[in-house]
Amino acid sequence: MVEKIATRDAYGKALVELGAKDSRVVVLDADLSGSTKTIHFAKAFPERFFNMGVSEQDLMGTAAGLSLMGKIPFASTFAMFATGRAFEIVRNSIAYPHLPVRICASHAGLTVGEDGASHQTIADIAIMRVLPGMTVIVPADATETRQVIHKIVDVNGPVYVRLSRAAFPVIYDESYRFEIGKANKLRDGKDIAIVACGLMVCHALEAAQILEKQGVSASVVNMSTIKPLDGEMLKELAKQTGHIVTVEEHSILGGLGSAVAEYLSEFGNVKIHRLGVRDEFGQSGPAPELLKHYHLMPEDIAREAQNFLKQK
Repeated sequence: MVEKIATRDAYGKALVELGAKDSRVVVLDADLSGSTKTIHFAKAFPERFFNMGVSEQDLMGTAAGLSLMGKIPFASTFAMFATGRAFEIVRNSIAYPHLPVRICASHAGLTVGEDGASHQTIADIAIMRVLPGMTVIVPADATETRQVIHKIVDVNGPVYVRLSRAAFPVIYDESYRFEIGKANKLRDGKDIAIVACGLMVCHALEAAQILEKQGVSASVVNMSTIKPLDGEMLKELAKQTGHIVTVEEHSILGGLGSAVAEYLSEFGNVKIHRLGVRDEFGQSGPAPELLKHYHLMPEDIAREAQNFLKQK
């Protein structure tokens, strides 16, 4: 049976590992530590944990100040609040001075589920990747999340990491090695390439299996780093198949699909089809039902890929 772990859970455990290795690591939260899983760090290192209360702007501003004092701050809250409510402070106090604050936001995307549209941020990737110098990462599973958290300690600048509430299958084993700015090809194919990020990588792999039974050979790529984008991988896929489908639990406006389309528009003849949330808000419901409603299940991805290929 495939193990399922939420990326927020992997984040919480990775923080404790970092805290034990480096006393400069500090963690800030906005009264949501039980949900973001920073509670584990709070229990292990209470003197280095700061509950800023329901004050996300203060959370980001304080994290910026701590970074200037030589600390390694991780700032956590729900993605809706980190990128929405605190945007001005993130822009002016973190991104503009290019400070090494790690913004690790949980409960992103449709899979927040029953919390509904008010908490389902489907624009956070767009908001963060437009900020100059901001690194944007969307881990595919728990294994990758742990490696991401350990890796971003060394980034000399702001980082946004998008984490999930829902538990999804673990894709990678411990032999995997995450590198910032490098995509990972999980499956090789000659007919079409499916480029996904976050929880949708799992669904992309299942979609490729469906397509294989239908006679279609599909590559699957985990584009976990949205910024900086792995342009070399994209050019390779464009040359190999000429057809790329992007899949994300995010709006197709400004997210992974937009980033891929923007980059490849400058490099030859390639067709791109973006799958994600269209120009609409989310709604309340169990995560699997929401993904089905917004056509982001494996069978939806396979069907869209087939239809896309028929447009040749």
